[in-house]
Amino acid sequence: MKLTARRQARELALQILFQTEFAPQISIHTFLSVFEHSLDPEVITYADALVTGVTAKKSEIDSKLQASSAHWKVERMATIDRNILRIAVYEMKFASEPIKENIAINEAVEIAKKYGTSESASFVNGLLDQVGKAH
Repeated sequence: MKLTARRQARELALQILFQTEFAPQISIHTFLSVFEHSLDPEVITYADALVTGVTAKKSEIDSKLQASSAHWKVERMATIDRNILRIAVYEMKFASEPIKENIAINEAVEIAKKYGTSESASFVNGLLDQVGKAH
């Protein structure tokens, strides 16, 4: 199955957000430039929009996540899960053209299955469902 451009962009954004947590001194555009010759321009453009948007709205996104998470502090969540959640919340609540919550949740769950632990998909699904209901 061929990944859609948006799914590829979400996965690339996840990889960049993950890397920037460990190497914040490296710019987002440096990470993106590594992929610009191997991926379609629309993938790079959407990944850039996601990373830039998540970075700009991180405190608001984390507030929404924290308000919906009774048992987990955002900073204690697994790095992969936290960034999958941030991308989905950004797309649902803060993007210039927000996507439907069920689509954002489904995409996040599928990415969590691929990159997270065996519990990641259900954790991401449950928390995003709460964000959607509460906010």
